[in-house]
Amino acid sequence: MTLNCDPVVVDEEGGAVTAAQFELIDETEAEMILRWRFEELVRSGYDIGSALVLASHVEIDLHDASALTQRGCPPETALRILL
Repeated sequence: MTLNCDPVVVDEEGGAVTAAQFELIDETEAEMILRWRFEELVRSGYDIGSALVLASHVEIDLHDASALTQRGCPPETALRILL
């Protein structure tokens, strides 16, 4: 797995949104994206606190975060790797 260092967020429709673009979207859409990221992280095995932290770090690629736990990395270790 190669971690993507580009600050990109994937929105609910699967489209890429850079961290800079994320700053420009309206509050409702930002909330929806953060909620979706949080839910995906919880589904991937992260506890609520870790998922909240990772979801709010929009520069962290959601697919990389999910891939770590899907490959057997403990969520606590994945959190340290990603942050």
